[in-house]
Amino acid sequence: MAVTVYGPSYSTATARVIACLEVYGVEYRQVPVDLAAAEHKQQAVLYGNPFGQVPVFEDGDLKLFESRAITRYIAKKHKGNGPDLLREDNLEESTMVNIWMEVEAHQLDKAVQPIIFQLLVVPVLLGGEPDQKIVENSVKNVEKLLDVYEARLSNSKYLAGDFFSLADLNHLPYLYYLITTPYASVITSRPHVKAWWEDLLSRPACQKVTANMKR
Repeated sequence: MAVTVYGPSYSTATARVIACLEVYGVEYRQVPVDLAAAEHKQQAVLYGNPFGQVPVFEDGDLKLFESRAITRYIAKKHKGNGPDLLREDNLEESTMVNIWMEVEAHQLDKAVQPIIFQLLVVPVLLGGEPDQKIVENSVKNVEKLLDVYEARLSNSKYLAGDFFSLADLNHLPYLYYLITTPYASVITSRPHVKAWWEDLLSRPACQKVTANMKR
């Protein structure tokens, strides 16, 4: 029985979940939600998320929300059908995965989100003009953060070590949108970050997800 994901393909949080499903080849059904019409805020279409956000994930009677919790669930449940993205059989490796998942959630997300909001959401969904000062300040924050990534990736192929993990995969949506902006050089000017990003983007699951994010 296919799982169900409620949320539009262009949503970074929805894309994060879809990417993980694609990595494991899990059959799923996607139900679009019109964010511009605030469907996600209407009680009738909350689909099980009390905060009125996407995505919501259904696996039988189980309903989950919060994209990073959902990707953990998928990686745990389908570990035997694909890559071991959590490395839970090795304490040191799993701890490094957890550390860089936290960095993505609490550092990268906060740094990149204002850029994406101002350059993509404000003009496209809200019909407004981007606040360039917010963008420029946020770009400076991203540059400082990616300097840390560059140092880390100069010592290991992936963030948690020399193995691909959920810590890497969870970066896909925001970095994909970032590289479509005029500030792509924050990624491409850092050779180790650039190589890591190109490795991530070369994966068939990631290519499929980002192709749908363009629509």
